[in-house]
Amino acid sequence: MNQFPTALITGASAGLGRALSRSLAEKGWRIIGTARGAERLDLLRDELGPTFVPVVGDVTDPTHRGKLIDPVRQFGRLDLVVNNASALGPSPMPRLSKYPLDELTKVFEANVVAPLAVLQLTLPQLRASGGIAIDISSDAAVSPYEGWGGYGSSKAALDHLTAILAAENPDLPVYSFDPGDMRTAMHQAAFPGEDISDRPEPETVVPALLELIDRRPPSGRYIAADLLSGAAR
Repeated sequence: MNQFPTALITGASAGLGRALSRSLAEKGWRIIGTARGAERLDLLRDELGPTFVPVVGDVTDPTHRGKLIDPVRQFGRLDLVVNNASALGPSPMPRLSKYPLDELTKVFEANVVAPLAVLQLTLPQLRASGGIAIDISSDAAVSPYEGWGGYGSSKAALDHLTAILAAENPDLPVYSFDPGDMRTAMHQAAFPGEDISDRPEPETVVPALLELIDRRPPSGRYIAADLLSGAAR
């Protein structure tokens, strides 16, 4: 059996997913990275080499999700799943009183249903390797920001889903991870026309994720700033 640790990262082509893929590759991990952007995934494969296996597609598509298990079988193990892919919803972000319900459905499909579907698919492999699962959350899940009703409520649902999954699987570390504000394309879409250059780059958050992966505290919700300061709860 392949002894290299293996990670499956959704939304791997940009932002936090790309930054984490790079850091794990430097540590000797093999990464199965999925995202909708074929060109950016190919660039990351060219950069990281054979340790990175791109699987182009949309995690809300059941057929695509089914393809993710093929490279897992190829590597012979799965040690980490990071559900990082997210949908912001319409930009500019509408108030809930005028939120298009078809768009809200898409946000929940991407941010709640797809992460659960990925974990339903991979839990047996994670358990076999003694692995861990991480769902990427947001401070919008716990703070009621005006205009963030669609995205924030979906992340609140993801938090609760993750907590219940942890309760139902006490042998498997399962985490919600709140990275805080980052300078990403999605965050820019949330503030169209505004300068977000004061937000930290995703690379600055990766050490907090690595702390979670390496230390494996009890299942729960963790905030990047707390992990980086050594005050994780």
